[in-house]
Amino acid sequence: MITLRVSSDRGYADHGWLKSFHSFSFAGYYDPDYMGFGNLRVINEDRIAAGRGFGTHSHQNMEIISYVLSGELAHQDSMGNVKGIPPGDVQRMSAGTGVQHSEFNHAQGQTTHFLQIWIVPNMTGIPPSYEQKTFPELDKRGALRLVASPDGAQGSVLVHADAKMYAGLFDGSEAATLALDPRRKIYVHLIRGQLEVNGQVLHQGDAAKLESENQLQLAHGQAAEVLVFDLAP
Repeated sequence: MITLRVSSDRGYADHGWLKSFHSFSFAGYYDPDYMGFGNLRVINEDRIAAGRGFGTHSHQNMEIISYVLSGELAHQDSMGNVKGIPPGDVQRMSAGTGVQHSEFNHAQGQTTHFLQIWIVPNMTGIPPSYEQKTFPELDKRGALRLVASPDGAQGSVLVHADAKMYAGLFDGSEAATLALDPRRKIYVHLIRGQLEVNGQVLHQGDAAKLESENQLQLAHGQAAEVLVFDLAP
């Protein structure tokens, strides 16, 4: 079964310096039908104005992934990490027993566009930790590149959750197939472009929820960038 979630149905918040689309209930946006999917709790598509950002704030017991699309995100946390996150990098922060961090766009005249993703962990009370890796465009071109997993397989970042995250780029004749366990939940989020997902056409910002499916087929992309989540039932 495949269910579409069109971009225009997402929550939206405009704070001036921050414009954000919420795939699931978050902050002032609440929809009881979209509290998450499996153990995927948050996908926020954020645009941060030049010279602005999120001041120091805290998290606990959550796996947090940042996926930068354009611009750069400056990260600083209570573990001592001071990092710049450019497009092509995947950052994972395990909040565990508690962590404080800030995220800023220090560039002048440039908006930072990124996805903030939260996944519910399968263990709590662990020490907080941080990981950041670069995944070249070539690895994602016409393929689904594993970028996050519970065991760090294939050089992916390690998440303390029963979840995998793939990233792919598709255009023209490029296509990919992924075998699925029908007992698990699959969430496909189209970041940009257009892409056919199991015969259904998705446009920028759309998503597809797959349940009881044996296979994922991605094809007929038009400048498409996509994330695929393999999630706990």
